[in-house]
Amino acid sequence: MKVIILSSSPRRKGNSEILCEQFAKGAKEAGHEVEMVNLNDYHMGFCLACEYCRYHNHVCVLKDDANQIIEKIIEADVFVMATPVYFYSLSGQLKTLIDRMFAREYEIRDSEKHKKAYLILTSGSPDVKQMTGIVESFRGFIQVLRKVEEGGIIYGLGAFHKGDALEHPAYKEAYEMGKKI
Repeated sequence: MKVIILSSSPRRKGNSEILCEQFAKGAKEAGHEVEMVNLNDYHMGFCLACEYCRYHNHVCVLKDDANQIIEKIIEADVFVMATPVYFYSLSGQLKTLIDRMFAREYEIRDSEKHKKAYLILTSGSPDVKQMTGIVESFRGFIQVLRKVEEGGIIYGLGAFHKGDALEHPAYKEAYEMGKKI
């Protein structure tokens, strides 16, 4: 299977990226083709709600890097979205990408291909109840796509300082979940 892992943390080698790497390691060991993308390496503008895409064969009026990332999601069998939690919400980078999917969501909805999606989140807070908004945003997004099933959620809670994920139970969980896709 083709797997795309989207890391949205601006902090390189931080907790979210550490868990992404573990997921990737497990998936590669299971024989899957894995690509990891850090959204901070790409320039993405915000959706303009202009609906240009609705009248131009799902082509976005913005000519930036979001389009190539979205193409990777469309081509993948599995996608993983990883985010640090800022103020009990998804990172701005990930939310921007989700909003930009508006132009091409129908390519997933109308496809015969079914996908799985995973969420990796890291937070300094250890309280899973505070993650409800993030999880519901993720679930709402994949529900709109219709052909995407939730594969799992990895909670890297209480991982505040850079590197905390290395000693966190989510470290092993990310590897195991990647291996089982």
